[in-house]
Amino acid sequence: MRRLPIYFLVDVSESMVGTPIEQVQEGMRTIIQSLRVDPYALETVFVAIIAFAGKAKLLAPLTELYKFYPPTFPIGGGTSLGEGMEALMNDIDRSVQKTTLEHKGDWKPIIFLFTDGNPTDNYNAAFRRWNEKYRKHCSLVAVSIGDNVNVLTLAQITNDILLLKETDAESFSKFFKWVTASIKTTSMSVSEQNSDDIKLAPTTGINLEKVDLREARPTIDENFVVLHGRCQSTRNDYLVKYTRRSDTPTAFKRAYAPTAFRLVGAYPIDRESYAALSAGMRSKINSTNMYGVPSCPCCGNQHAVVVCECGGVFCVGEQQQNECPWCGLRGQLGDADPGGIDVTRGLG
Repeated sequence: MRRLPIYFLVDVSESMVGTPIEQVQEGMRTIIQSLRVDPYALETVFVAIIAFAGKAKLLAPLTELYKFYPPTFPIGGGTSLGEGMEALMNDIDRSVQKTTLEHKGDWKPIIFLFTDGNPTDNYNAAFRRWNEKYRKHCSLVAVSIGDNVNVLTLAQITNDILLLKETDAESFSKFFKWVTASIKTTSMSVSEQNSDDIKLAPTTGINLEKVDLREARPTIDENFVVLHGRCQSTRNDYLVKYTRRSDTPTAFKRAYAPTAFRLVGAYPIDRESYAALSAGMRSKINSTNMYGVPSCPCCGNQHAVVVCECGGVFCVGEQQQNECPWCGLRGQLGDADPGGIDVTRGLG
């Protein structure tokens, strides 16, 4: 039987924490459930999922549809698209059956790449390998979640680049229905017409537009600020996410930065899976550039962004004495420097 391999290459970097990764998780469940009731897809479709942050990981190997169950998506630091592409190509070599003189191999693999940011690694070698050996034999659809991605980077590996402009629950729901419809149409095409060209569904009624590369220009990345914190009470880890906003309160802009990063929220994470997918690289940002302080998502302490002398971010409540869960230093909470302090941030 000739299989139709479907790969999902998913950005699970820090900036995806919160609603985006939750919607991707729910969307994958919706796709699989819908495809299982389609006779053409059930007969031909095999699915694999690769996640990438600072590192890449095969979360689910190529599996026939009726046996496939979407994995839980982790979060990591960094956006190593190059490593993600390397993991994709390695698995294609390992799992996709090639045509020989004796028998026909699998249909042309379809890859859906979901990302919300720009690469933080050196991706040139991976892109070159892709273009030289895989691009003609695969269909890659790159989807920018939000408008922070430099589409000229994605244009180096595919001509099919789509922009999901809105990232609310309804927009995500319509988007994943579109992905499902595209897979169904393609599976029908390979079964009835013996054609392995991807058949993308119409985007009518969806906040999804195809990027015209003739009009594409380099854009400034809005970026995110993501802080890695540790709960003083439970010793569990969490991420605090800020996004660059132009509607920061006027008083804050006058006192601090003209354009600041505004709080999105704080989210608990699994320490081991985060470390396994993170590149380990960090940078600094001054605290005056961040507006808003959340409570701890692990224990409810009032302040989740307190910085120890060791540089670690942790939470504090109403207790007089506090202990840094990173280094064990004990002491009282002091006043912040009017000029702010440098805080360690992830790559986003």
